[in-house]
This record gives sequence, C-alpha cells and structure tokens, in this order.
Amino acid sequence: MSEPPAIDPTKIREVLAHKHGRPLVSCCWDPRDRFICFGAENSAAEGYDDLLFRLALASAGTPAAVVPCTGGHDSWAWSLAIAPDGATLISGGYDGRLCWYDLAAAAPRAARSLAAHDGWVRCVRISPDGRWAASCGNDRLVRVWNVADGSEVSRLSGHESHVYHVAWRPDGSALVSCDLKGVVKEWDAAGGACRRDLATAAPLWTYDKQFRADIGGARAMAFRADGAQLALGGMTKVTNAFAGVGQPLVVVLDWTGGEPRLVEAKNSGNGVTWGVAWHPAGFWIGLAGGGGGGWLRFFKPDATDDFHAFKLPANGRCMALSPDATRVAVGMADGSLRVYALHA
Repeated sequence: MSEPPAIDPTKIREVLAHKHGRPLVSCCWDPRDRFICFGAENSAAEGYDDLLFRLALASAGTPAAVVPCTGGHDSWAWSLAIAPDGATLISGGYDGRLCWYDLAAAAPRAARSLAAHDGWVRCVRISPDGRWAASCGNDRLVRVWNVADGSEVSRLSGHESHVYHVAWRPDGSALVSCDLKGVVKEWDAAGGACRRDLATAAPLWTYDKQFRADIGGARAMAFRADGAQLALGGMTKVTNAFAGVGQPLVVVLDWTGGEPRLVEAKNSGNGVTWGVAWHPAGFWIGLAGGGGGGWLRFFKPDATDDFHAFKLPANGRCMALSPDATRVAVGMADGSLRVYALHA
C-alpha cells in the first residue's frame, strides 16, 4: 500500500468541480467515501422535485454520476447527516421536516418524512454510534430521534431563542446546542435534562439597533477529536443585520470551562463562518463566505489567527471533510461543489 500523503494546507489544490444549477446550502461526505451529498436552493414552489443530490465518487476522485434524492421536502434541504455505516442519509429542511433516505438505492427517495420542528430545521446530526439523530430549529427545541424507526427519544427545551446548531461529543457522552444569542447548552440526550450552560459564545450575537433585529448564532459547530475543545463558527462586529454585514469569527470553548477564545478572519473581509472541522493533523479548518468572497482558513488549537488562508473562487456556503481527511468539499453560492486536496 502506498503511504498516505503528507498533509500541508499551504499546498491546497482543487481536484474536483461539479457545476449545479442553483446555489448550494449543505453538503455531507459519506463515511465510506463513495458519495458527497448536497442540498441546493431548489423548492417545490419553483417546480423542483429534486432538492437533494448524491454525487458518486469514482476511484480517481472524479465525479462518476449525480443522482437526485427525491421526495420528502418541499423546500431547501438545509442540513444533512449520514450514519456512520453510510447506509442512511437524514436531511433537515426549511419546511420543518426530517427525511430519511437509503443511500444504497439506485434512485434514493425519502423512505420516511416527519414534521420535526415548527419552522425551519437548522441542523441535524447523527450520534457517533449511529443510534440517534439530534435536530434543532426555530421553535427553540432540540429533539432526539431513533435513527432506525424515526420515533422520538427526547425533547430538550430551555433555549430562549432559535437553536442554530447541535453537535455530539466524539465519545457520544453528551449533546450540545447553540442558539441565536450564543448560549451553549450540554444535554443528557436520553433523559432530556440540561446538564449545564457552557461558557457563552456571546460574540456570535449582535442586536442591530437600526434594524431592531437580532443576528448571530452558530452557523457551524464541531468538536476536536479528543472532545477537549468545541469550535463554533458565525459572525461578529455586525454593522448591518439586514444585509448580513459582519466579520467571520470562530469561537473556541474548552470543554472543562474557561474563557472563550476568538479566532477572527482578519483577511477574509465581510461574511460568516459557515463551516468548521477538526483535522487529525492537529489544526482547525474554517469556511468563510460573504462580502469578502470565499475562504478556507486554517488555525491551530491555541491560536487566535490563521496560519494559512486560501481564497476560493466563490462564496463558500457549506463544508465537509473527507473520511481520510485528505480532502475537503465546499458547496458554493455560485452553484458549484468543489473538492480540494490538503496536500501537494
């Protein structure tokens, strides 16, 4: 067997580009490295039944085929999660629904669709053991579901504003959520109890007095592999809530407590951090997109600034790291899905 490539973000290069007709809003990499699934700004009201897509990867990493995953949603599939065994895809939509798909099917169609939240489903994530899926939304709830049959395991209430994101600790011991105002809660997913409020990620929230609007929330959230840190992506220094003008930001929280650390995208212009992921080589990856264009950012666990930033050809809207951590997929506002190798 050949040696795995040496990871070096400064050598990042594009290895795949797929052009879709509409801006992308979500993407997820199959744990078995067969597919990348993505959702686009398509809706049934516009005459689309194809809202979600499965892009097959050939052995050389080139796109082999793109197949629609049909049925279920009637609006954008905003968040995607694939079970650890690669068998099941669950999507959460603007329509408040969660949909289940069999990824092995030749033409996946929603096998289950349920009304999960009153309003927008902002995030869905499957537990490390594949048993449960957690979702959150504009109804200020976090709900936990049985992946096998879609039954509700628990309903977690306590947030006072829209819940923007959820994440499972890598060992499965805890579920965390973050709301519009940067309140981060740790939950007992089975029992439904809130264990604690973590140090707040308040820099991710602003009240715009001119437009009388709250803007903020974690647009991305991920744990370090050892569970010692939690990174939350969003925006700060907002000057126009209506237009979403602010600066991309990542807030890093230590699991055991302490003050949050702010990692600002000083060279990425205006925008939002739409994606964040931990790389096993020992660094964080952030995806920024907005008025400053699209950027992939790389920073160390104890840093407050990037050690490398890579300009993208369009605004990034979603991001997924490959199972072997050698590539990162980015869904873009120009309707393209692009894959970048993190090595020479």
